[in-house]
Amino acid sequence: MKKYLVLCAGFCAVLAMTSCGSSKESAYKKAYEKAKAQEQTQTEEPAQTETAVVTPLTPVTPANQTTVTNVDNATVRSESVTVINGEGLQDYSVVVGSYSLKANAEGMQNTLKAGGYNAQIVYNSAINMYRVVASTFSDKGQAVQSRDAIRGSQYNPKGDAWLLFKK
Repeated sequence: MKKYLVLCAGFCAVLAMTSCGSSKESAYKKAYEKAKAQEQTQTEEPAQTETAVVTPLTPVTPANQTTVTNVDNATVRSESVTVINGEGLQDYSVVVGSYSLKANAEGMQNTLKAGGYNAQIVYNSAINMYRVVASTFSDKGQAVQSRDAIRGSQYNPKGDAWLLFKK
């Protein structure tokens, strides 16, 4: 007898809980209709926004002043890399991007080529990374100057260009 009483009480509790589901459904429907109404008003009345034209600024160095960089203290990473796309590397290269996907490296290479750089893609199999090289030199001093110039350019917005010495 007690089993039936407990079973009936449980059944009543389940019925009470399931009847509340319809209010949730109607609340979702109201929220959906409200979002649709807002979407329609936004498409009917396009917002008038002002667009400002931003031109990138390039640093200006006076004609009588030269920028001196201490070439001996420049940090250079030494890696064993293979040229994937490009003409080949000299001793020192300026790397502007590292990607695990080749497609991302190709996109950066195309951006650099559009900017007049002789960009190349090299692959480091030890760490499975594609490196995008903006320029390559046999002289460390020229590589440091190129790295400093590209750090401030629009083609390297993060400013994290670094030097690579090919093993």
